[in-house]
Amino acid sequence: MPHYVAIVEEDGPDKAVGIWFPDLPGCFSAGDDLDEALRNAPEAIGLYAESLAEEGRSLPPPRLLTDLRGDPKFTDDLKHYMVALVAAPVHADAAE
Repeated sequence: MPHYVAIVEEDGPDKAVGIWFPDLPGCFSAGDDLDEALRNAPEAIGLYAESLAEEGRSLPPPRLLTDLRGDPKFTDDLKHYMVALVAAPVHADAAE
């Protein structure tokens, strides 16, 4: 089961927590708090995988955090936001 690096954007208690995945452009999750956003994240990956499967594509392989740190597109995000690893749901593996 692949695990994707997630960028967690938390802007305070009065705002939703957002999560996005550098390796999955356009895939995001959110919640009223950090725990809810993280609980919702595997479902977001699953829906993303289903969308790709409809187009005849599969999930791209996840990169390691050390690889993402070397990607200048994500350097600032990795410095300023929390990161988490999120497992793709089992049915998303079937899309690969």
